[in-house]
Amino acid sequence: MKNEKSRGNNSKGYNSNNQASNRVEQGIMDRIFSTIKCHGEIIVAGLVMYDAIAIMASFFLALWFRFDCRFSSIPKGFLQPYYHFILVDVGASLIIFWWLRLYHSIWKFASYMELLRTIVATAISLVFHFAVMTVFVARMPASYYIFGIIMQFCFVLGIRFLYRFVLLLRASANDGSRNSKADHVMLIGAGKAGQMILRDIKEAKETTDVVSCIIDDDINTWGRNIDGIPIVGGRDDILSNVEEYGIKKIFLAIPSATMEDKREILNICNETGCEMRNLPGVFQFVNGDVTVSSLKEVAVEDLLGREPIKVNLNEIFDQLSGKVCLVSGGGGSIGSELCRQIAAHKPKQLIILDIYENNAYDIQQELKRKYPELDLVVLVGSVRDSRRVRTIFEEYKPNIVYHAAAHKHVPLMEDSPCEAIKNNSIGTYKIAYEAMMNNAERFVLISTDKAVNPTNIMGASKRLCEMIVQSFDRMIKEETPEKLPLLFAHSEDEDGAITKHRKYPKNIKTEFVAVRFGNVLGSNGSVIPLFKKQIEEGGPVTVTHPDIIRYFMTIPEAVSLVLQAGAYAKGGEIFILDMGEPVKIDTLARNLIKLSGLKPDVDIKVEYTGLRPGEKLFEEKLMAEEGMRRTKNDLIHIGKPIDFDVEEFLNQLEELMYESYNNCGRVPMLVENIVPTYHPVGVDGDKYKRDVYKKMFRVVG
Repeated sequence: MKNEKSRGNNSKGYNSNNQASNRVEQGIMDRIFSTIKCHGEIIVAGLVMYDAIAIMASFFLALWFRFDCRFSSIPKGFLQPYYHFILVDVGASLIIFWWLRLYHSIWKFASYMELLRTIVATAISLVFHFAVMTVFVARMPASYYIFGIIMQFCFVLGIRFLYRFVLLLRASANDGSRNSKADHVMLIGAGKAGQMILRDIKEAKETTDVVSCIIDDDINTWGRNIDGIPIVGGRDDILSNVEEYGIKKIFLAIPSATMEDKREILNICNETGCEMRNLPGVFQFVNGDVTVSSLKEVAVEDLLGREPIKVNLNEIFDQLSGKVCLVSGGGGSIGSELCRQIAAHKPKQLIILDIYENNAYDIQQELKRKYPELDLVVLVGSVRDSRRVRTIFEEYKPNIVYHAAAHKHVPLMEDSPCEAIKNNSIGTYKIAYEAMMNNAERFVLISTDKAVNPTNIMGASKRLCEMIVQSFDRMIKEETPEKLPLLFAHSEDEDGAITKHRKYPKNIKTEFVAVRFGNVLGSNGSVIPLFKKQIEEGGPVTVTHPDIIRYFMTIPEAVSLVLQAGAYAKGGEIFILDMGEPVKIDTLARNLIKLSGLKPDVDIKVEYTGLRPGEKLFEEKLMAEEGMRRTKNDLIHIGKPIDFDVEEFLNQLEELMYESYNNCGRVPMLVENIVPTYHPVGVDGDKYKRDVYKKMFRVVG
């Protein structure tokens, strides 16, 4: 009790001290703000006084110049009207200046808008002065108005821009003092964005960067300069000028350029070994958010550049808005991006299912921060657990299911083929079955180009998934869902988990489709994170084969196309995403080394380790037997389904399930019988010997 009291007293003391500290801090902040406010008021008062004196002096000097700069020569008929009227003119002019906000601008950043306001204010002031003086006071010489208003304009504008001129002189002096220790920068782009970046660098106190030269492809700008910085040529002159000016950094500020032009320029810059930064898109320019801080490090996907992928947001919104959406594998790289984009389209409810609780927790916290109004349910569970899957579907009744849960690592699955079948193929069947039994509107399978003519068990298991999707679609259209077997390890349980006594819903309308695409940059299992880690550790960077190629797409691009494809679904389709041109992994690795400011095979060695079990030199997007139809989106195509005997396939699949759950060594051979296009290969490119699997696995039964 005593300890508790002492802790309570300490807590009170801490709280009181904390409150006192907060009051002191608040007092300090109040004084700072009041000082700043007072400082601003003093500047405004000073400008008002200066303007008043400038207006009086301007028209007096106009009279003085008119009469040969001799005060005694000015007639009283002109001098007396000036005395009578000048204070009225000063008061009216100051009101005009205030109305046109000449006392509200920050003259350190004055631009043509401030110049325009000063011109308008001076013109209105002249009209007032001429009209009132002529009508109510006296007629004055024409030179009085002309010279008077010219001098008033020069005095009023001069003091304001003089402040900025002094700041520029001081900045130039500072530039001279820091040039010796500065990082010399090459700026690519002499347009508006480039000029904004240049100004921001000149005015930034926290950086020692100095722009030494500018590159622009517009030949009309060559030989000219911007703020004293020469425009030295186009993209072909980048390498020579990097050496001439001792460039350490290159800033790319051409947001409106095509991705092809950006890629070509970045590939040239990549040869220099300089640090590179890029203004990502034109939206920064539109928003006025063009500063040094808006420049991002050049990523490897910029070097692979493609034109931005466009999707019909209205179609996606109509598809998802107000719907209950379930994403299996929602914590993974593809699944989490699906969740982000679905959350942005206002679903009625978003359900995330994942076996790995850390990933599930991360995406849960992210979505809670970004979308506090979202009805979010995050569940931990396996797609292999039929009881768990059934409970989730019956409780939440999802309208749309995105099935992204899968084992994806090719070499690991080669060593554990039964796990690939259990998780990828049978897990897909269980999720699809419950989607049908609960009459979901749509089931979208995330497939892979490795399912095309697969040479590994992972690709073959995903091809089985595509065949499962097509089987469900066929049975529903033929109105024979009862022919779909219960592929559950405990299907005969009588405890209400999964039984044969369930009733099929009437008028099943579930549309089953698959979306097939290649590798995504930065995903779990992608080569990019592996290469980055190897570079950080000093190398070597390991590439399996110098000629191996892959198709690549960014995760957001792939997911947006998945959502778009879902909107086109009619049932049974295999949608194929256009991945653009294939990329050599060797080139990818070397570009990544260069982006790190290092030289391939000099600073970081590139080693070739040979193809891994089940790995192909190139991936295909479509099987030879499949035709291809276009959709409204040029990047999404529909493969014509390959005909197969559905009932025979389902019987084979049932046998495969039991063999995989028994961890039988016959599983790869069974898969080879079910998937005609599956041709397993080893490291040397030959077919795997069946006795290899027999040695690896205990044959049951």
